[in-house]
Formats: sequence, C-alpha cells, structure tokens
Amino acid sequence: MADSVSVHHVVTEADTAVAMGSGDVPVLATPRLIAWLEAATVQSAASLLDAGQTTVGTSIRVDHRRATPLDAGVTAEAATPARSEGRRLTFAVRVVDDEGEVVASGEIDRVIVDRERFLASVTTAD
Repeated sequence: MADSVSVHHVVTEADTAVAMGSGDVPVLATPRLIAWLEAATVQSAASLLDAGQTTVGTSIRVDHRRATPLDAGVTAEAATPARSEGRRLTFAVRVVDDEGEVVASGEIDRVIVDRERFLASVTTAD
C-alpha cells in the first residue's frame, strides 16, 4: 500500500479467539485483528490533524479471510487517505502474513473531531 502505516505483530496466546472469547480455536481473533487495524488508522490519521484534533472510529468493513496460527507474524496496514472536504476519513486497510498472503482487507472510517469538545459531550455513568 502506497503512503501507508504498517505495524508488524506476532500472534500470541492473548491474541487468539479462545483468549478473546470470540471463538474456540487458538488462531488470531477477529477482534484483535480489527484492533490492530484501528491502531494503524490512528497512526495514519495523525499526519492529517491540526492541534487539538483527534479521530474517532465510526465504521468498520473488514473481511477476515485466512486463519493465522500462534507465533505467526502479520503486518497491519492502513493507507493514508487523501484529505478531502469534511471530517470523514476512509482508510483502506489490510493484514498480510509473513508469507505475503492477505489475511484480511477492507475499510475503516474515522471522523476528525475537536478532542476537548468531544470529551465534553461524553457523559459518564455514576
């Protein structure tokens, strides 16, 4: 992926579907894969933000197509979108294993927000 953020991970017991409660097999869990992709989009978005801004996730469309066993390496990638009008950013994302096989691919949407205004709008439960 041109102009992208790439982060390498090795699948551990804590990353498995068994550990995360999303299945009963010891392979990379879809929720962990998505978390790694979201982290890559956060890093990718950083170059597009002004002081006081952050992004929040709004939509995830990811196909997890290939199982990844314990101790295998994968790279989560997020292509930096061209900054367009408005606050919405759509990132092309994918996970590739160390053999070059695509494990997952899709898109993640994030919205640019003012950090303080966003936090002020969030109510906390007592």
